[in-house]
Amino acid sequence: MPDVVVLSGGGRYADPWHPFAETSAALAELVREAGLTVEIDDDPDAAVAALGDDVRLVVVNAGDPGDAPASSQAAAAASALDRALDRGIGVLAMHAAAASLRAYPAYERLLGGRWVRDVSWHPPFGEARVHVVGDHAVAEGLVDFTVLDERYTGLRRLGEIEPIAEHEEGGAWHPLVWAREVGRSRLVYDALGHDARSYESAAHRALITSALGWLAGADAP
Repeated sequence: MPDVVVLSGGGRYADPWHPFAETSAALAELVREAGLTVEIDDDPDAAVAALGDDVRLVVVNAGDPGDAPASSQAAAAASALDRALDRGIGVLAMHAAAASLRAYPAYERLLGGRWVRDVSWHPPFGEARVHVVGDHAVAEGLVDFTVLDERYTGLRRLGEIEPIAEHEEGGAWHPLVWAREVGRSRLVYDALGHDARSYESAAHRALITSALGWLAGADAP
């Protein structure tokens, strides 16, 4: 099994707005640059159901399944994810992942925030000004930057988060990147990453690389 599995938006996790194939390829490149082996799977339910104990990190880069019928493997996948989180695994959730894997209770508990239909939103795609905050290990050495992207706003908080980056909209600051630890598992949610242009930003790539390093140590005692 590879060190990292990228769950890419295919099937019921595809949508007309996000080019998941190109962004998953960009993420896989960053994983390889970090010295980890990687596999991209565009059937997230099947990939999670087949998670082996050697997988250190899961990258969720998939969309909202909406009302699409559940996969026949969804129940097995939910159980497999429960086991992985119990033993300790890293999860990097990118952009639309805030609306994904809705049939996975353990994922929602770990995620710490959700895209809520008809409540959450984003300003038009364009230059996003990213403000690095906090003293989390992932933020170490990072500085404020701009990137061509979407800025998710109005996500519903589901638990305590450790903020890493935020953006300003409507006179208020909104979290863009955060970290969480639940038991032996770790998560970083990065609301950036709409399309390949986001991954052309050296500063955003540095943030993701830092996140990968922290997440890969999730199962350390």
